[in-house]
Amino acid sequence: MTELETLRHSCAHILANAILALWPEAQFAAGPPTSNGFYYDVDLPHRITPDDFERLEKEMEKIIQAAQPFQCEVISRERALEMGFSGELAGLSARSMPSHFKLDIIKRIPPDVPITLYRNGSFTDLCAGPHVADTSKVGAFRLTHVASAYYQGDEKNPQLQRIYGTAFATKQALEDYFNMLEEAKKRDHRKLGKELELFTFDEDVGPGLPLWLPRGTVLIEELEKLAKETEFQAGYERVKTPHIAREQLYKTSGHLPYYAESMFPPMELHEDGVKEKNIYYLKAMNCPHHHKLFAALPRSYRDLPIRFAEYGTCYRYEQSGELMGLMRVRAMQMNDAHIYCTEEQFAQEFRAVNEMYLKYFHIFGITRYQMRFSTHDPSKLGQKFVDEPELWIKTENMVRDVLVRSGIDFVEIPNEAAFYGPKIDVQVWSAIGREFTLATNQVDFAVPSRFGLAYTTSENKKETPLCIHRAPLGTHERFIGFLIEHFAGSFPTWLAPEQVRVLPISDKVTSYAQTIVRELRALGIRSCADLSSEKVGAKIRVAQLLKIPYMIIVGAREEASGELSVRSRQDGDEGSQPKENFYHRLKQEIEQRSAR
Repeated sequence: MTELETLRHSCAHILANAILALWPEAQFAAGPPTSNGFYYDVDLPHRITPDDFERLEKEMEKIIQAAQPFQCEVISRERALEMGFSGELAGLSARSMPSHFKLDIIKRIPPDVPITLYRNGSFTDLCAGPHVADTSKVGAFRLTHVASAYYQGDEKNPQLQRIYGTAFATKQALEDYFNMLEEAKKRDHRKLGKELELFTFDEDVGPGLPLWLPRGTVLIEELEKLAKETEFQAGYERVKTPHIAREQLYKTSGHLPYYAESMFPPMELHEDGVKEKNIYYLKAMNCPHHHKLFAALPRSYRDLPIRFAEYGTCYRYEQSGELMGLMRVRAMQMNDAHIYCTEEQFAQEFRAVNEMYLKYFHIFGITRYQMRFSTHDPSKLGQKFVDEPELWIKTENMVRDVLVRSGIDFVEIPNEAAFYGPKIDVQVWSAIGREFTLATNQVDFAVPSRFGLAYTTSENKKETPLCIHRAPLGTHERFIGFLIEHFAGSFPTWLAPEQVRVLPISDKVTSYAQTIVRELRALGIRSCADLSSEKVGAKIRVAQLLKIPYMIIVGAREEASGELSVRSRQDGDEGSQPKENFYHRLKQEIEQRSAR
């Protein structure tokens, strides 16, 4: 654990201690640190609400002021079970009720793993640690909210109360965090998505299935245009595949049965003239379809690398409790591609994909990012990972070498690779410091051989290509959710759903306002006129609320002179300027995809 994670984990113990001081019958499950704080899952007849936080925080302060040392003790499995049955684990003393969640956790600990306790004051918990030296070292903390959670994340298990909090080393860091949260609320993509008329969800359509309004569809089309231009220049070829496929396709790829829980339930079809039923699945990933496209024609080493790109819509049956606006959906449009190459071509291709990420970061003003290089765990070969130890080591070394030689900031995360090979997950931070998992770049040394993919070498032999799975813009849904929050809805002009709004001062210049709109649209600039009966001040306020980059205010003087009175979202009133000058400047700003 990092120092901050250790601090937060210690604070979770203090929270459990405080809960027991108020409700001694509380039973505890897990209390880990998280990326934003900590939580503890508790089973308690009393329903904890934010109204209880003040009492809990006072109890926590008493424990902190007492500077109780965190003491570690290694115990035998027999002693751990004895303490669990006596109710001492996650308790202040022996109780009449066994510590049943802790007993279950003990059963899950492998026989060769030591069992440790941590004590502070009279509180004893089953815990692997680590902790701060004593309770006074937890810094500044605050309880934040309460939610429900199934034990072990399984709906068949009891539902517990999850009490969340956060902690930082200093009070200033804590205040900065909550200031960021306040700003995040203003930027919440769900809130802005509604206000800016970008997307909606409807119960008749189904949860996690976004409907894109015209303004939001502009964002999708602009991102797709950017990706297609970039990929065309990089030598990609565009393909199209169906939204469904037979069960056998996903069995061949290895996604079934291991990925079945993330796929929509199968459809059983009885087709004419066929006795056996046919089972189809909604497409959860594009790669098996692309493998079939590679296999459709004879391939030579002269053809490689082959780069298939597709904006394929995929469907994943995310649990309803995990759905969250555009960030976690059940229907997603993926900026997907698969590169088939030789081992000799791998480094150049993998580096080019990473460079594509960096290009996009520059365009969208993303200055903070990190590549997470996920590797396999040798002990889980044949279970979580394909049982090809030599290929794992070889491909991981290949990826690591590319990252090091490219000078790209990365961290290595064991046991998080895809089942078919190592991968990179791209983490980005928005303008206010919120972290997002944006995209992925994966190596696949296993699945192409399952499909019998091969190319003819210069020696007229058959070889299986390596496959790189990549999605630099991830899914439209998640990336647009990120961009909404990153820009707070004030998109750069090239991306803005409406780039210019023309505001006639009176009905007398309505015709002229419409002429300007036609001229702008002829130049490919998204514009419309506000022909409502409102005064121009009210029209300006509406345009500002919709975060439109430019407004053109039209009156009799502008019609007579042929000049435009321009107001920008960023700089305010820009005064009058020749029409042609503004059009040229605006056209350049859009074509260059300026970040302003």
